[in-house]
Amino acid sequence: MLEVNFSPFPEIHTERLLLRKIVESDAQEVLNLRSDEAVMRYIDRKPAANLADAEAFIKIIIDSLNSNTGITWAVTLNENPERLIGSIGYWRIMKENYRAEIGYMLSPAYWQKGIMKEALLEVIKFGFESLNLHSIEANINPDNIASENILISTGFTRDAYFKENFFFDGVFKDTAIYSRLKQ
Repeated sequence: MLEVNFSPFPEIHTERLLLRKIVESDAQEVLNLRSDEAVMRYIDRKPAANLADAEAFIKIIIDSLNSNTGITWAVTLNENPERLIGSIGYWRIMKENYRAEIGYMLSPAYWQKGIMKEALLEVIKFGFESLNLHSIEANINPDNIASENILISTGFTRDAYFKENFFFDGVFKDTAIYSRLKQ
């Protein structure tokens, strides 16, 4: 079975980015991100309504980190590492299967600049090399073409398409599952 330990927190540096631990002082940026209609369009979760919602979300992230069941990084620019512009992480680590589910979101001001692809490639590398994952999956709303494109461009393939398997906001929605195997 896979064994993980996120202490000390593994920061990731790229050419333009610092992927760092999400902390309580990120609550306003988390609120900005998770209350943005464009960001939440395909997330299929209730948007954050206030600072308390953002703080509760951060608590989930910290609890997951402390229990070694998941890890989420704040996506920040090297020149402004205090300001969270997005998040990326392994939400669900299936230790018995050496598999993890990845998720990400980014502020619209930074869309189409290659930022999330840059972050995703490094988090994939971390998953395979440091966590010893065998596979990584992404569970997306099939209408999210941008997410589909970034997954395909980083080596993921679509494994499954489930019709109306997810109920959210009074509507049954489809789900597409993408995965990438360790090479």
